[in-house]
Amino acid sequence: MNQTRYALFFDIDGTLVSFKTHEIPASAILALTQAKANGHRVFIATGRPPIIITNLGAIEHLIDGYVTTNGALCYIGDDIVSCQAIPTDDARRIVDDAKEKGYGLIVVGERDIAVLDPIGNVDRIFRQELAVKNLELSIPVDKVLQQRILQMTPFFDADYERELMARLPHCTSGRWHPEFTDITGALADKGQGVLAMAAHIGLDVSHTLAFGDGGNDLSMIRTAGIGIAMGNAIDMLKADADYITTSVDDDGIRNALKHFELI
Repeated sequence: MNQTRYALFFDIDGTLVSFKTHEIPASAILALTQAKANGHRVFIATGRPPIIITNLGAIEHLIDGYVTTNGALCYIGDDIVSCQAIPTDDARRIVDDAKEKGYGLIVVGERDIAVLDPIGNVDRIFRQELAVKNLELSIPVDKVLQQRILQMTPFFDADYERELMARLPHCTSGRWHPEFTDITGALADKGQGVLAMAAHIGLDVSHTLAFGDGGNDLSMIRTAGIGIAMGNAIDMLKADADYITTSVDDDGIRNALKHFELI
């Protein structure tokens, strides 16, 4: 077994959790249990805000910390490691644009989440396809805009994403689904989250592994000491990865950890 201790960072949807079953494969649960027993640390690195991280029950006891909302909010227990908000003017600009153009939008504040869903795309994708829970529809957007905004998820295609982002110089965007993207402040992405966590625990970033499958995982795949793309990952991510494992449904987590002799 490799005696070096690593911090392991895992995306959720399509990496730890299957899009087909909405569950963590048994092989991944066993592999993470063994990795933790071998002295490695387990971190989540997701686009999901904390309130909708509801599908990790099988491994919650193994998790050392969370990089959430694509790096905008990172924490270990009750300790906030990093928090990067979207500038208020940009947040309001996105809300106004969504209302004008009529597309769906999820607005993630520090405490609450608001949802605009004029044609049902949020419900169809998040609740039906991704089995997301705790996504409340009744909280007014204006109430959430009084808080620091961590992330905004608009439902539009990549062409309009490029057009809107040109008007948001203080923001960045990470797409992991063809129908929506996640917008955060320019200083927030999963790669920055990995760096913040590594610095906080006193670990050189060369001793980190990151696992992902989508476009919003690209920054951490490039930043981590070893970037690992799932077999079901998009081609762009595979091209940048140091290693490509099998898919989430074909024991990809276990196979990668065995390949690097961490279990």
